[in-house]
Amino acid sequence: MIANPRDLIHYRLDLGEAELLGLMDGTRSVEEIVIDHLHEAGELELSGVADLVLGLYQGNFLDLPYLDVDAALARALDPLSPSRRKLRIFLKTQTFEWSGPQRVVEWFYEHGLKAFFTPIGKVASLVLAVFGSIAFFAIVHGRQYRIGGSQLALEGLIFLGLTYLLTFAHELGHALVVVHDHRRLKSAGFMIYFGSPAWFVDTSDALMMDPNKRVAMAFAGPYAQVLLAGVASLILWGFPHISAGHLLFKFAAINYLLIFLNLIPLLELDGYHILSDLIQVPDLRPRSLSFVRYDLLRKIRVRERFHSNEVGLGLYGILGVVFTIFSFYTGGLYWKSLFGGFVSSLWRGGLGTRLVLLLLALFVGGPLIRGAVGLARFSVRKVRAAWRSVQFRLETDWRVEAATLIDALPIFDDVPEDTLDDLAGRVRLRSFSTGRSVVRQGERAEAFYVVRTGSLEVFETDPESGQTNVLRILGRGESFGELAVAAATVRTASVRALEDSEVFEIDRSTFHRLLADMIEIPDFAPTFQQIAELRELDSFKHLEPDELADLVQYGDWVTYAPGETIVKEGAEADGFFTIGSGQVEVLRGRKRLAAIGPGSHFGEIALLLGTARTATVRARTPVRAYRLTREGFERLMREAFKKGTLSPHGALDRTWQH
Repeated sequence: MIANPRDLIHYRLDLGEAELLGLMDGTRSVEEIVIDHLHEAGELELSGVADLVLGLYQGNFLDLPYLDVDAALARALDPLSPSRRKLRIFLKTQTFEWSGPQRVVEWFYEHGLKAFFTPIGKVASLVLAVFGSIAFFAIVHGRQYRIGGSQLALEGLIFLGLTYLLTFAHELGHALVVVHDHRRLKSAGFMIYFGSPAWFVDTSDALMMDPNKRVAMAFAGPYAQVLLAGVASLILWGFPHISAGHLLFKFAAINYLLIFLNLIPLLELDGYHILSDLIQVPDLRPRSLSFVRYDLLRKIRVRERFHSNEVGLGLYGILGVVFTIFSFYTGGLYWKSLFGGFVSSLWRGGLGTRLVLLLLALFVGGPLIRGAVGLARFSVRKVRAAWRSVQFRLETDWRVEAATLIDALPIFDDVPEDTLDDLAGRVRLRSFSTGRSVVRQGERAEAFYVVRTGSLEVFETDPESGQTNVLRILGRGESFGELAVAAATVRTASVRALEDSEVFEIDRSTFHRLLADMIEIPDFAPTFQQIAELRELDSFKHLEPDELADLVQYGDWVTYAPGETIVKEGAEADGFFTIGSGQVEVLRGRKRLAAIGPGSHFGEIALLLGTARTATVRARTPVRAYRLTREGFERLMREAFKKGTLSPHGALDRTWQH
């Protein structure tokens, strides 16, 4: 995790991004970062560095301030006072957000609540929690109180107020731990969450805390509820005939139910965050639901072996779906028992109270209404995607767009116009929702694709452990799969949608039928062969197809006979070499320093400084190597920044609301 403390923006980085970030110490240019990463990891990372730099710039992490022109223009075209803007947001989302909770929570902390963080306070609160729970079970066993029964409208309103107090204490518990650990609160506010009025606090800055402290922060909310329920239960146990006993019992009962639901890690609540931090899988729920939705039945159908992590994802996803249904059912019954009498009282009270009941139903049931609207929009998107697929076959504009994107790919620079027209007429438009796989590693290559909208993630999976390694992120105009189709090989990596995306699909038979004559074009077949060879080199395996095509354009393959000097100590450095086949020896003076073979590289410092060679490299066997000049490297860097495909994993604000 990295944080911008000025704006409280947080990025979650993958391992490769974190390694690159370690090189951004203010002493290196972007080109030097690429070269240093090549030297340390043996990989030439172009778009990855460009994406990370652009993402940090947009997140205002850099010393050069970032101006969001689109947002500034939207504000200028729709000028509203802050209060009117907040009112509009509340009417749309039923959420009111306030950006200054830090001082309020610090006041609570300094005026008594920090005592809970002392050893004596921890022991005292634990005693209260334990004895309060025992008292509640004793009261339930005595059957003096029950959840249902008649309920006056006034009592229902009082209980509704107590639920506000409950959620306020829950959020205050989270916030106190954040303040205790000297982190900052970004915002707080009020919302209607699944039909229940609730407070919330944005504790994104807790993402910068150690995992064990984040677990404590997540647990603090339910623990505050345990203490409130314990106080109510002890009062009832000590004074069983108190006039407000029925109300206190309901308050304690709903507390314990919500604590149970909150700590079960199958919903995306506090228990889920605790589990995620304990097992260090921050995206457990979306990954598991995506696996259940798109991969589980397919793997069972084709009898493909499950990795241990896939078994865990499948079980967690299925249990999560079942428990979500159970929670909605149980919650509905429970709220009916709690507020059934209250609703009946309002309904029998006449026209005025019925109008109040209608307003409350719209207010409290807002999320359900928004959920229904969201489901309707999802259905409309599916129908629209199907219709657009049909339109694509009928309308010329789609074909022109597909042909334009294909023509822009470097490997198809020399495709004749009539071939492009024919190819575009046979292209299919396909839509993929978030998390869905487009191609899978190990499958036979049946098509290649060009991204029309959205972004997709290319990753490889270790066959033994099932661990994944992200190779690159694809955006509009970028392609994948053409090399495997051309060579009739299996997929070497998987591709899945990071957001709702559309791609143009060119199937294998169309590709071979329409592009077979391209072999006669002088540069086409050699280009494909050279790109395929470059992809096999470790230094270039993270590069995208268009970047590999640029390598072919800006560099060249060279061969050397045994004993031939490739670079000479003291000579001007003007190129970087990656060995495709053969072995070389590295000499300084007459001293032999090393012998290196296929996949190894040397001369990367020449890409930056063009200084004299510090050693001699001589072929021991016949050697075939790829040589990239300094000028070619600079062009590659410029092209990487022109594309600028931002990864949703590293370029979005990470918020953690409770």
